[in-house]
Amino acid sequence: MFVEVNKNNFEAEVLNASVPVLADFNADWCGPCRMLKPILDEVSETRKDWKFVSINIDEEEELAEKYEISAIPCLVVFKNGAEFTRSVGLLPREDLEALLDA
Repeated sequence: MFVEVNKNNFEAEVLNASVPVLADFNADWCGPCRMLKPILDEVSETRKDWKFVSINIDEEEELAEKYEISAIPCLVVFKNGAEFTRSVGLLPREDLEALLDA
């Protein structure tokens, strides 16, 4: 399950989260983003030790700019309120799992 995040709840949902967070920076018009969504949905159902959030870059330009999102889909891993790693582009499920286990 994904939490929709915006600039108003980003700090509470991502930076102050008690578990690691996978932030999916995406846009409705992005084909690879739409292809990645079912994979993210599947993984989010099995990885209860993580929080999954979605950030629409068209609606949240300020967050996209702050985190220097220049290509989407962009998955950003946050641990203890800080960016830990990121991945840009469509990934297979195995690579997504590896990103979470890094």
